[in-house]
Formats: sequence, structure tokens, C-alpha cells
Amino acid sequence: MKNALKAVVTLTLAVCLPTVALSAPAEWPKKLTVGLIPTESSSHITDRYDTLAKYLEKKLGIPVELKTSTDYAGVITAMQFKHVDVAYYGPKSYVEAAQRANAECFAMEVLEDGTRGYHGVIITKKGSGINSIKDAKSKVFAFTDPNSTSGTLVPTVYFVKDLKLDPEKYFSKVIYSGGHEASILAVKVGKIDVASTNDLDIDRGNGKFWNNDKDFNVIWTSKLIPGSNMAYRKDLPESLKKALKEAFLTYNDKAGLSKLKLKGFVSVTDDVYDPIRDQIEVKKQLSKK
Repeated sequence: MKNALKAVVTLTLAVCLPTVALSAPAEWPKKLTVGLIPTESSSHITDRYDTLAKYLEKKLGIPVELKTSTDYAGVITAMQFKHVDVAYYGPKSYVEAAQRANAECFAMEVLEDGTRGYHGVIITKKGSGINSIKDAKSKVFAFTDPNSTSGTLVPTVYFVKDLKLDPEKYFSKVIYSGGHEASILAVKVGKIDVASTNDLDIDRGNGKFWNNDKDFNVIWTSKLIPGSNMAYRKDLPESLKKALKEAFLTYNDKAGLSKLKLKGFVSVTDDVYDPIRDQIEVKKQLSKK
């Protein structure tokens, strides 16, 4: 009887050991919360990141929750108050989060063609007759979010520093759409004449919500902007930060990456975004004039 009991105990331990080995360290949070800046509607962006979230759950051994906000600042604030552990940021929103929310970037997007960055663009509706910035004078213009790099920062510096024009005076009306998808769709249906966005977000909706070639004119393209990134809070356990970085750098699910319009992720350090800090400073100085 004792031998039988011993065998049962041994079997039970053998079955449980693999589970213990795969369980997350005790110092890790019980759930990982990932914030996503609202480049598009909440349902669209969570759908795009769903496959990645499931991969992280399996890789890390803890549940993963995706959270969006009505604006970029909401995600930054959520990390600041520790409601978000990791976040997807554009370059400018990352710089703000690094300053205000103890954020540290660790993985940067690589586009499908291998480019480590993206371009800001200004678009108009095909057939509108607006084929240049000169044609766009006195039209309705849309930025995206105040914390957007390609949607606000880069085009603002271009307008004021390079073209020596004040958008508020040059265009008949200037609005903030809230996100790239909103701007692109508004141009498509003719609610807005001109909008600033980027080539990555246009490509993400191409063939699904619009047709790039048939719907839009691109009347300006910026220089390469450092890629958007994933950033974690610096106060997370070192073991979790290491595991997160390893998980992103080895993510190779073809279907998941296709949804994101990415080739993958590469390691990145904070100094990569110093040019964005320089542009923020330029914008501040220009606004004082």
C-alpha cells in the first residue's frame, strides 16, 4: 500500500513539475497590460494586435490585456500611473512617455521591406485638383493627435520652418482628427481636403478601408522618421523586461506580422529618438516667434 501511495505521489509531482517550470516568476504581475496609442479605431487596433497578445501570453505564461485610449496622452498617463505595463508608442509619444511616465523603449518596428522607420505624408483626395501645398491654400486641413509624430510634429515643423507659413492662417480651417485612420477616411470621403499622416498607416488600411492608388494623392513626403516602438515601465522586474525584449525580438508569426504590416522587431535604445527631441524643441522655439 505504501509503495502504491509513493507511486501516486511521484506521478503527481511528475505531472505538476512542467507546470511549475512554465509558470511566471512570483515577482511578475499577474497580468500584463499593453497600451496602444489610437492610430485607428479601438476595434481595428486591438484586432491587429490580438495575435501578438496571444503569443505573449504563451511566451510569458501570464494573461495579456490590450488597452486603448481616446487619445495618445491617455496611454502616456496610464503608464505614468502604472495602469499600463508596456505600450506601443510613436516616436513623439514615446519621448513624452520617457519624460513623464518612466518609459523605456526596447523594441522598434521593422517594416515589411526592411525599413527601420517610416515617412510622414500629406494626402489629398484623388481628383480633387489639390496636387501640391500651393493648391491646398485656403482648404480644410487635418492634423491627427497633438502627440503624433507624423500627424502633427513633423508637418508642423515643415510648414513653419521650411515653408515659412502658419497653418492656422494658410488653411481655411485646421482640425485634429484624433487618429490616422480618421484622417485618411475623412480625406477619402471628402470631409477634409488635406491631411497629414504616414505611409505605414496608409498601407495598413490599403485594400481593406481604402485603395491607396485610387483614393489619394501624396503631395509631400518627409525624411525617414525613426520607427515606432514598444516600451516598458522601467520599474518592472528586470527578469520580465528581459523576457519581454526576447519575446518581441524573436516574434516571427507570419500571420501576426502580416496584420501589423511588419517584418518584425529589432532592439532599440532611447538615443535613437534624440532627433525627435530636437524637432520638439524646434517646434517650441517656432511657437514663441
